[in-house]
Amino acid sequence: MAGLAFPLATKLIEKLGSITSEQICLAWGVKADLKKLQRTISIIKDVLLDAEQKQERNQQIRSWLRQLKDVFLDAEDLLDEFECEALRREVVETFHGTTGKVRRFFSRSNPIAFRFRVGNEIKEIRERLDELKSNKALFDSLTILPHRDGGDHHERPFVPASKVIGRESEKEEIVNLLMQQGDDDQSGNSNNKVSVIPIVGIGGLGKTTLAKWVYDDKRVVGHFELRMWASVPVDFELTRLTRLILGSALDTEISDKLTPDQLQRRLREALKDKKFLLVLDDVWKDDALKWSQLRDLLIEGAKSGSKILVTTRSTTVASIMGTVPANINLEFLSHNDSLSLFVECAFKEGHEKQYPSLFKMGEAIVRKCGGVPLAVKTLGSQLYSKTDEREWKLVRDSEIWELKQEDGHILPALRLSYTRLPPHLRQCLAYCSQLQKDRIGYASYALIGYWMAHGILDQSRAHGNMELEDIGELYFKDLWARSFFQNVIDCHTFYKFDMHDLIHDLVQSVAQDEYFTVKSAYTKDISENVRHLTFLEAGQNVSTMLQKLNKVQTVVADEIEIDESFLCTCFSRFKYLQVVALPGCSLQVLRISIGSQKHLRYLDLSYNEAITKLPNAICRLQSLQTLNLIGCVNLEEFPRDIRKLISLTSLWLTTKETSFTENGVGCLKSLRFLSIIECSNLTSLPRETSYLASLWTLWIYKCKQLDLGNVNYQGTPLRLQKLWIQGVPRMVALPEWLQGAANTLQILVIGCCENLEALPEWLASFTSLTKLIIGECPKLSSLSEGIRSLTSLRELVIENCPELEKIGPRFP
Repeated sequence: MAGLAFPLATKLIEKLGSITSEQICLAWGVKADLKKLQRTISIIKDVLLDAEQKQERNQQIRSWLRQLKDVFLDAEDLLDEFECEALRREVVETFHGTTGKVRRFFSRSNPIAFRFRVGNEIKEIRERLDELKSNKALFDSLTILPHRDGGDHHERPFVPASKVIGRESEKEEIVNLLMQQGDDDQSGNSNNKVSVIPIVGIGGLGKTTLAKWVYDDKRVVGHFELRMWASVPVDFELTRLTRLILGSALDTEISDKLTPDQLQRRLREALKDKKFLLVLDDVWKDDALKWSQLRDLLIEGAKSGSKILVTTRSTTVASIMGTVPANINLEFLSHNDSLSLFVECAFKEGHEKQYPSLFKMGEAIVRKCGGVPLAVKTLGSQLYSKTDEREWKLVRDSEIWELKQEDGHILPALRLSYTRLPPHLRQCLAYCSQLQKDRIGYASYALIGYWMAHGILDQSRAHGNMELEDIGELYFKDLWARSFFQNVIDCHTFYKFDMHDLIHDLVQSVAQDEYFTVKSAYTKDISENVRHLTFLEAGQNVSTMLQKLNKVQTVVADEIEIDESFLCTCFSRFKYLQVVALPGCSLQVLRISIGSQKHLRYLDLSYNEAITKLPNAICRLQSLQTLNLIGCVNLEEFPRDIRKLISLTSLWLTTKETSFTENGVGCLKSLRFLSIIECSNLTSLPRETSYLASLWTLWIYKCKQLDLGNVNYQGTPLRLQKLWIQGVPRMVALPEWLQGAANTLQILVIGCCENLEALPEWLASFTSLTKLIIGECPKLSSLSEGIRSLTSLRELVIENCPELEKIGPRFP
C-alpha cells in the first residue's frame, strides 16, 4: 500500500510555505524554484486521496503512487538541507565569531556553493514530478475529493477489561479450571502438579484480552500466591523466555548477563513452594522438546494447584502443551455481541439512540467485520463521536471490503481503519513498522523520539506552549484510543505498550517499500529506495550488501555484534541518516566520521559498556535532538564541545565522572529531558542553570553519591513538570531549589530513598501537582500537613514506607 503519498505531500507543502527567515537567506536565488515546486506538489496532492482509494484495484495507480512517494521523500531530504545549514550558521555565529565565518566562506557549505548545489537538486526533483504529472491518461482519471483532516483530539473511549463483551462464558470456564486443585491433569502423569490450559483462536479474536481479564479477576488474584505473565518469543528460545518469566516473578528487569544455569536456579527459587499462575501469551512454536524442558523447570518444587494459561493460534501447540480435557476454543463474536462492542467504541454512552441512521449503518459495518473483535474495535474507534452520515457511508460502502481475505493477509477492516486515519497519524503509524514484531513493552518516549527525528510531528497543530514531545504524546494517545496500541501501561512519566500482530502486519504492508529488516548476512532483494533498516545480523557480508543503498535514514541494530566495516559503510554511504540506534552492540569506539552526519537527530549508544569516551566530532551534529548514553558504565568524560549541540532536547546518560565539567551539559539550553542513570561516582547536578530554563522532565536513578542540594539553584524559576528520584540514598529531604517549580511540577515520583525522612511544608504550594508516588522509603515518618492543600492532586500512592503514621482524616 502506497498510502503515505498524501501525508507526505501535505508536509512538503507546509515546509515549503514556512521557510524561516534564516533559511530564506539560504534559499535566495532558488526561492522561485521552491515556489514552483510547491505549486506542482499542490496540484498533485489534490488527486491523491482518490488515487489512494483506487490503488487496491489498479496496479498502474499503485505503481504511480510508489514512484511519487519516492520523489516526495527525496524532496523532503532536500528541504532538510536548509534546516541543517541554518543550524550550522547559528553555531558558527555563536561559538566561532569572525574567524569561523571566513573559514566557512571557503568551505563546501558557504552560501554560494550551497545555493548552486541545491538549485540543481531542486531542478531534478521538479523534472521527476513533471514527468509523473504528465501521465495524462492516469492523472485525468483521478478526481479531487474533499480533504477530511480528522485531526480532532476528542477523548475517546478505552474499553477496559471489565467491559470485555461476548466472552463471559469462556471466562467463567477458565476461572473454574484455575480454581481446581490439581485433579484436572489429563496428561497421564500422576506426579504433574501443574495444569496447562490452552486458549486457541485465530488472530484478532481476543485471546490475550480474555487471558488478561481472567488474570486480573479478584478470585484468581486471591487464589494464587504468585502470578506471572510472559509474552513468548516466536522461536520459543528457552533462555530468553526464562528471563521473561523470572522478571515477571520478581517484578524487575533481569540482566542478560546471567547464564542459563543462573537463570534457571533463580527461577526455581522464585517458584519454590508457591502456588502460581503463569500466562504464556501468544505461543507459535510447536516444539515438544523445548516445551518439555520449560515444563520440567516450572514444575520442580511448585505447589499443587499451580496453573499455566497458554494463548495460541495453533491447535498443534495446544495439543502439545495442554493437559485439560478440552481447549478453550474462541469462536467469532455473535452479531449482537459485535454490535454491542461497536456501540461501546463508536458512540458516547447512550448516544446511539439519538442517531438511528448511524446505528443502522453501524449494523452493516459490524456484519462486514465478520465477528473479529479487533476489527470491530478499530473501526468503531475511528468513528467515535462522528455524526456526519457521509463519514459512516464511506466506511460502509468502501471498495476495500471487496478485497479477498486470504490466510495471512490483512483484514479488510484493518486496511480500512488505516485509510480513515488523518494524514499525520498515518505517517506515525507507518513508522511503527520499525518496531520489532517479536518484542514487547515498547516505550512511548522512544517512539515519539523517532517521530520527532523524522519530522513527522506537526507543530502547526500545537496549542499554546506545547512542545514537539507534547504533540507526540497526543498522537500516541490518539492511536491508542483508536485501538492501534494495546496493553498500554502508565509508568507515571511515560507509557509502555504492545502492538497486536495483525496491526503490526498492517503497518508493514503500508510501508513495505520503505522499511526492511536484514535477518541474515545473505539477505537479498533490498529495494534501492529503502529508507529504514533494522539489522538482526551485521558483518562484512552485510556491509557489502549495503553498498548499493544511499537513501537510508534509519539504522537500528539492537544487541548484535557490529564491526568497524559496518559503521564505516553506514557513515560513508548514508548522508541522510536521521536515526542511529545501536544499543548493546559491543561498540568500543565511535568513529570520528559520525561528525559528517549533519541530518542525524537521534543517536542511541546505550549499554555499550566498552565505550570510554566519545569523539568531539559528535558535537558537530547540530541537528541532534536525542542522545542516549544509558548503561555506558565506563564512559569517563563528555566531549569538550557538548554545549554546541544546540538542538539537543533529550539526554540520557551514565558516566564514571564525579562532577559535570564547566561549559558542558549545564549549558545545553534546549534540553527538555534529562535522565541521569546509575552514575555511582556523581556527587552533584550541573552547576550552571542554563539547562534549567527549558527542562521539563528530570529522571535520577541509582546515584549513590549524588547530593541534590549541592548546587545553587535557589530562586531560579523552573519549568520542571515531571521529577523522578529513585535510589538516591544521600537525599534526606527534597532540595530547596525545587521550590522554583511550585507552579509547574505535575508529577513527583520518589522511590528507594532510604534516608528520606519527611516531605517539606513548602510542598503545599505546588498548585499543579496531580500525581505523587512514594515507595520504599523506610525512614519517611511524616508528610507535610499542607498536603491537604494540594487541590490539583488526583493520584496519591504510598507503598512500603513502614514509619509513615498517617496523612490525616480529611485526606482520602
